[in-house]
Amino acid sequence: MAGEVIVDALPYIDQGYDEPGVREGAFAMVEEECRRYRPTKNYLEHLPPLNISSFETPIMHNEFERLQNRLPMETLSMKRYELPPPPSGKLNEVGAWLECVDNSKAQLEHQAVRILNLQLMLEYCCPAWQRYLQTLNSLEKTASKKLAEIRQLLQEVNWQRKSLQTKGGDQLKGLEAKWVALVSHNYEIEQACCMAEDYIAQVKQNPQILFYQQSQKSSA
Repeated sequence: MAGEVIVDALPYIDQGYDEPGVREGAFAMVEEECRRYRPTKNYLEHLPPLNISSFETPIMHNEFERLQNRLPMETLSMKRYELPPPPSGKLNEVGAWLECVDNSKAQLEHQAVRILNLQLMLEYCCPAWQRYLQTLNSLEKTASKKLAEIRQLLQEVNWQRKSLQTKGGDQLKGLEAKWVALVSHNYEIEQACCMAEDYIAQVKQNPQILFYQQSQKSSA
C-alpha cells in the first residue's frame, strides 16, 4: 500500500533509549516531519457537513435566539391559575359569570389531577426508581466486565508481543554473534591470503628464498 509505514522498532529488546540525546533526537525528527508535512486535500470531504443544530428543539432554538439578542427571559405567567371575577362592565351578565364558573371548574380539575399524580408518585415512584437504579447497576457491571475483558486482551497481546520480541531478540543476538565470528574468520582468511600473496611475490623476485627455507627444514 502506498505511503504505508513499517514500524520495525523492538522496544522490548532494543537498547539505548535512555542514552543522552536520544530523546531530543527523536523530538527533532518528529518536528522535522511535521514541518515538511503539508496536507494537500481535505481529509473530511467524505463526511457530511456538520449540522450543529440538529439536536435543537423549537423551544431551544427560540431560547438561543433570545440569548443572542440579549433579551430578558419571559416571566412565568400565572394567569391560568387565577380566578378573576367578571370585568366591572359585565357584572350583570350571566355569560361572564358562567365563564368564571367554567374557569373555576378547570382550576379545581387541574388541582385534582395534581393530587392524583402526587398519590401515584408516592405509590409507584420509589419502586420505579429502585428498578431504574438496578438497571443502571446491571449496565455498570456489564460495562465493567467488558472493560476487564478488553484489558485482559490488551495484556495478552502485550505479553505475546514481548514473548515474540524476546525470542526474536535471542535469535538476533545469536545471528549477530555468528556474523561477528564469520567476519573475523573472513578477516583472518584475508590476512592469510595477503601474507601468501606477499610470500609468492617475494619468491618470484628471489627464488633462492624457497631453496633456503627448504634447506632450513631439512636440516631441522
